[in-house]
Amino acid sequence: MAHRKVLIILTSHQDMIDTDSKTGVWLGEFTDPYYAFKDAGYEITLASPKGGTPPIDPLSKLTENVAASNKRFQKDEEAQLAFASTEKVDTINPAEFDTVFVPGGHGPLWDLAENIAVGRILTHCVNESKIIGAVCHGPAALFAIEANIFGYLRGKKITAFSNLEENMVLRAAQVPYLLETRLREHEADLSLSKVPFMSHVLVDENLVTGQNPLSALPTAKKVIELVQKHYVSSL
Repeated sequence: MAHRKVLIILTSHQDMIDTDSKTGVWLGEFTDPYYAFKDAGYEITLASPKGGTPPIDPLSKLTENVAASNKRFQKDEEAQLAFASTEKVDTINPAEFDTVFVPGGHGPLWDLAENIAVGRILTHCVNESKIIGAVCHGPAALFAIEANIFGYLRGKKITAFSNLEENMVLRAAQVPYLLETRLREHEADLSLSKVPFMSHVLVDENLVTGQNPLSALPTAKKVIELVQKHYVSSL
């Protein structure tokens, strides 16, 4: 059987508002899904708006935030090389992939949400009934679909990093908008875990979203499960 192919779209944005602290990819939200897909036999392509090495949120490298997958990544030269040489999203042909996954970190609020190529890739997935996975701030990339499919988010069952979580990590004043608030403005049917920072995953047909870093691995596993179901049902 041919390998399934996944495209992981990473942010290229690292500057926040009114602060010297930097953001970027939340490392565990990349490494957890990366190894879930790799261990499931997927062929993985990494892409970002600027290509090359995406910025990593420095906080995601701190001891209390280091996932087991981060430690695996630190010893994995192949994965590090792939991360250091992401392709540019505007060169990507989405027809080559079975599924697309978008990790968080605060960066996507800026660049992925507004990116025309990201919108093109994700719109292809919607039109071709391919599974889209996104976690934490990754669901901000779904705004890029709205440029092509007006009202895409209306009524969609979605979860994402909450306003409460944003306030708890003291970043609410340093982002261009609160993701929960903007999703509600687009009339998404938002569901949040009762306890902040607990794993919470939601499925709406071909869209799988996770709320926060702890949700990254279960979100990826759910994507893998749904892609397999799609594959079996298409035989």
